[in-house]
Amino acid sequence: MLFTDGSASPNPGPGGFAVIESGKPVALGSEQGDTTNIRMEGMALIAALTLVKGEACKIHTDSEFWINVVTKWAPGWEAKGWKKSGGPIKNLDLVQEVYSLYGNSQAELVWVRGHVGHEGNELADEWANKARQGARIG
Repeated sequence: MLFTDGSASPNPGPGGFAVIESGKPVALGSEQGDTTNIRMEGMALIAALTLVKGEACKIHTDSEFWINVVTKWAPGWEAKGWKKSGGPIKNLDLVQEVYSLYGNSQAELVWVRGHVGHEGNELADEWANKARQGARIG
């Protein structure tokens, strides 16, 4: 069971993401320059899906947006040549990567409400903020 979170402060601004397993960070990261909460949440899911290497697992996230992207919207966007009627797909690079990794996995994405004291989610949030400030594993 994994927990993911992403952070940018301000939004947009410096960002970080974290993946937590068994109460400990197993992936931390960021990207150069200003980024957004949405991008960091997506990068956290990419890191989690990469870590599980296609194995069955549950990945908990407070990003209802990314769950909807992967399970509801991306199949239609892909069928239309990665286009949508309202204009370009934002963060298409991450959308395609998350969608591909998820499609080749046995992962179940589980939504958890953020900032309500859920231990795994709170740890992911704490470590995403530390990653935004430069923390890394190893």
